[in-house]
Amino acid sequence: MILAAVLAAVILAIVIVRYLPLKLRWIPSVVLLLLAIFMSFKIYNGVMEPINFNKDKVKRYSKVVENLKIIRDAELKFFEATGNYTKDKTLLIKFIDSASLALTETNTIVETVNRGGGITDEIEIRVTDTIGYEPVLKYFENRDYKNMFQVPGLKGVEYDLEIGTVEKVQGLIVPTFMSKTPKDALLKGMSASLVKQELEVMASDQIKGEYISVGSLNEVTTAGNWPPSYDKKDNKK
Repeated sequence: MILAAVLAAVILAIVIVRYLPLKLRWIPSVVLLLLAIFMSFKIYNGVMEPINFNKDKVKRYSKVVENLKIIRDAELKFFEATGNYTKDKTLLIKFIDSASLALTETNTIVETVNRGGGITDEIEIRVTDTIGYEPVLKYFENRDYKNMFQVPGLKGVEYDLEIGTVEKVQGLIVPTFMSKTPKDALLKGMSASLVKQELEVMASDQIKGEYISVGSLNEVTTAGNWPPSYDKKDNKK
């Protein structure tokens, strides 16, 4: 578009010099002025569009990431209490509201073991005792966990939540979970070309791929696929 405008300006200048009477040259001057304004606007817009896209994208993504962090923390507490993850969203909310976690204390004690023949030996044994309980709700104070499955900005849309297992080493099966939501719905109404680029991005300082997600069904991880910049808010707390 900009190259076409420059070419048009050159052609118009040639026409003015060669063919246009002096008394009519004010007309193309006005046209050139308007063309210059148009070109300036296009150049400015071309520079600012990706900048504004990124700013708006980060604002939308940040809210989505915050909910995924709550979902992750809820799954981790559920795993701590049960040894498994859950894909039941209603159950997970009820768990936060009503469940308690055991508080434990581990001590080392010394026991005397009779080896036979009048020989004894002292060995150290680690003993873990339950010393109380604390509500799971304590870890979700001032966090909107009741709406954690609602995707911010998308009315009626919820995060996907799945569970699975991975064989970490031979014979050791480990539970996994994953929660995610597609990027394209979050970017609706924005530049189609920039959205297409965003869905294919693989840079380390960006959220890679087509989804914003936490956890994995194929790896033993509870990390999200967002870069550290989305965690800066948490680090300041």
